[in-house]
Amino acid sequence: MDKWRGAAAVCINDKNDLLMVLQGKPEEKKTWTVPSGGVFEGESLEQCCERETFEETGYFIRVGERLQTKTGRIGKTDIHVEYFFCRVIGGAMQIQDPDHLIHEIRWVSKEELTELHLSFPEDQPFLNQMLQKQKEGVDRT
Repeated sequence: MDKWRGAAAVCINDKNDLLMVLQGKPEEKKTWTVPSGGVFEGESLEQCCERETFEETGYFIRVGERLQTKTGRIGKTDIHVEYFFCRVIGGAMQIQDPDHLIHEIRWVSKEELTELHLSFPEDQPFLNQMLQKQKEGVDRT
């Protein structure tokens, strides 16, 4: 049984917008997700989260609270993803993805989020909840 570990960044700005990326292989339908990716050997989940966010968006982040763990199986691979609350601390919006899977970067409102075709539709309630909590002033960093 193969195992895959990854990290995902939930970045919410001062306007209460969520950082999202449009991703997919050339032959696939493109879908939206938060910046995320797989852990390299010797890399912590937090380091993975920072690296993937920079590669996919051009932003430097500070990783804060661990928000949730998602586990499952795709084919014969066990999946383990940790979601972290993150703050953008520098950089500029720019796709730098070495895998060429990112096609657009966007800050989206809670209303816009409901209109997007998500890579992981099961994340919708969780992401809505994070936007609501941030709007209510819950500090997670």
